[in-house]
Amino acid sequence: MLEFQMDAEKVGSAMPHYWEKCVGSCHAYTALREDWRKQLAKVHRVMGFEYVRFHGLFDNDMSVLTIDPKTKKIRYCFVNIDSIFDFLLKIGMKPFLELSFMPDALASGEKTCFHYRANITMPKNIDDWDQFIKCFTRHLVERYGLAEVRSWFFEVWNEPNLSYFFDGTQADYFRLYEHTVRSIKSVDGMIAVGGPATAINDWIPEFITFCRKNKVPLDFISTHHYPTDDPLWHKDSSSLKDKLKLTNSNGQINYERGILKKMSLKARQEAGSFPLYYTEWNSSAYLPDQIHDYPYTAAFAAKSIIDNIGVVDGYSYWTFTDIFEEQGQIPGEFHGGFGMQTIHGIPKPVYHTFEFLHQLGTERISITPEQETVGFVATRRENSYRLVGYNYNIPKDGILNQLVRIVVKNKACKMVKAFLVDNKHGNTCKKWIQMGSPVYPNDNELDQLFHASAIHSEILPFRKNGNDSMVEFTLAPDAVILLDIE
Repeated sequence: MLEFQMDAEKVGSAMPHYWEKCVGSCHAYTALREDWRKQLAKVHRVMGFEYVRFHGLFDNDMSVLTIDPKTKKIRYCFVNIDSIFDFLLKIGMKPFLELSFMPDALASGEKTCFHYRANITMPKNIDDWDQFIKCFTRHLVERYGLAEVRSWFFEVWNEPNLSYFFDGTQADYFRLYEHTVRSIKSVDGMIAVGGPATAINDWIPEFITFCRKNKVPLDFISTHHYPTDDPLWHKDSSSLKDKLKLTNSNGQINYERGILKKMSLKARQEAGSFPLYYTEWNSSAYLPDQIHDYPYTAAFAAKSIIDNIGVVDGYSYWTFTDIFEEQGQIPGEFHGGFGMQTIHGIPKPVYHTFEFLHQLGTERISITPEQETVGFVATRRENSYRLVGYNYNIPKDGILNQLVRIVVKNKACKMVKAFLVDNKHGNTCKKWIQMGSPVYPNDNELDQLFHASAIHSEILPFRKNGNDSMVEFTLAPDAVILLDIE
């Protein structure tokens, strides 16, 4: 049995819900869909997400910048962007603007990425890009007001250290960033702009050095990480391997326990006093990957978020829905997509991790000791204590049932409620498989899946020992638990 203790008489510390700052999505055009909007409104309501980030704000399918067939001149059109941003503000959210990719009308080449053919080249004429960014920024300020736009985040590009996403060098990206940020700041100097939006925490020291040396404005650092990140995909991979120590002598990836925390601590040190935002993370960077649909990712997410409390300022899970078109929409209700919901909005186990975490208070209470594979975060909230815990391990090391005891010192409990996600609770993919894995479920099958996704509370017995109270329970492999101790 593992025993954890928390002292109810001790004063707690601040507990920012940093993981609720932002959540990820696919490309901007999907935000024009009604089902996308319903799912986003739901996770905002249930989980408290403040911002949403997506690729391709300037892609051709958004019709932001085209060539007028009559005059042959560049034409701006912000109708689709306005529709998306109007919706976000209506439901109480805001955009975390990823300024990508290159409109064909400005592009220097024809290289693209993804099914939706996003252009990844530098602008043919940097002055035209500057003019476009200034016009776009002025439009936002005129439509939404300066105070509102100052509350948004502007991030330049996506993973420019991968040749898949950016057909240029590090110097090219730094030049693109400089022109973009100066164009935005020429409209208003208090609009928040940052980068380098890299994969695997790359380029952070170099980017900060460049900005300081050239007096280029920089308001925040953004980057991405996944436990399956492979340095071989990245530019200057030999240097990256040496910096991150992610590979063994055979060049294979080490799926280390707690690897995301190691990476974020390193990025935190490199970012210095700048706010640090991870604008993408998940349990795997490959698609499809069935672990995204299973309780494994629920436990992984709980551990990762608890590990990074106090380390990063924002942690944007990639993504909130399987309405996702990077490889085209993949068939099957459960196909290993990045989303915490399926294409029809069926909650996956990881959905409930974020639902549980949202129930935490804003005063953190110390709970000890820290364990290697089982962990908790404890908070005080009004007349109760809310705890979220997990039983997690990396796949190759295996995992067993774990009996746990929570001791609340100097406080008499009145009732303990538990909400649980594991192989038997909230495991909707398992139910889908039992139904025969229907690729295109009908309304009756969808109703069954929604019903199977529901999480119900259980009253746990507890006992008192003097001024202390204690409760015992078992966490199955890859379980996540929410405890409400009144």
